[in-house]
Amino acid sequence: MKLSINIDHVATLREARGGLEPDPVTAAHLCELAGVHGIVCHLREDRRHINDRDLRLLRETVKTRLDLEMAATDEIVTVAIDTLPELATLVPERRQELTTEGGLDVKGNRHHLRDVVRRLQESEIQVSLFVDPLADQIEAAREIGADKIEIHTGAYANARTEDQQRELLEVVRAGARLARELGLGVNAGHGLNYLNMIRFRAIGDVEEVSIGHAVIARAVFVGIDRAVREMLALVC
Repeated sequence: MKLSINIDHVATLREARGGLEPDPVTAAHLCELAGVHGIVCHLREDRRHINDRDLRLLRETVKTRLDLEMAATDEIVTVAIDTLPELATLVPERRQELTTEGGLDVKGNRHHLRDVVRRLQESEIQVSLFVDPLADQIEAAREIGADKIEIHTGAYANARTEDQQRELLEVVRAGARLARELGLGVNAGHGLNYLNMIRFRAIGDVEEVSIGHAVIARAVFVGIDRAVREMLALVC
């Protein structure tokens, strides 16, 4: 299993003071030096954390792989085509949410999402769809031509008991297995941390996890290099 680090929360901290520090581009560089396999950022329509300058510099400096999380809107699709990340992950987006709250309704938005997937792939950008581990959504992702899915792990991460966590882990496992059987690549993310990752890493069909908040929060106390290396030791 591989590890990508989402650096959005570094930008969130910067925007809390409206200044220049901490710089998410520097954070990405340090994460790569610590051994991560990719960098993730979400360019939201309201630019609440990552901004266009960040994305431009990340594209110029990231040496591993850049995964751009994005809404399936004309404006952001145009930005993605101009920037050319290796991977674009389409996510649902609401202005009032603090963080992404659930998976895309691929089944209910087939026609629009198929067009977005096509436009991105024509620019040689791989496309992943952020979905809940539900068979109909995963099958719809395959139907519209996505390269990958990213399974939303929020329910598993928020489980209150061990029994509930085991049950929800099996739901993720089944979704990942189905996606692989359909020929889709499988990533996963949302709410994964240093504790719940111990059980999660046993899912063999998940190729890569995207983790942000837990690692950046840990970095406040031990530094970003150590925080990343500790997570890599759990994941890989």
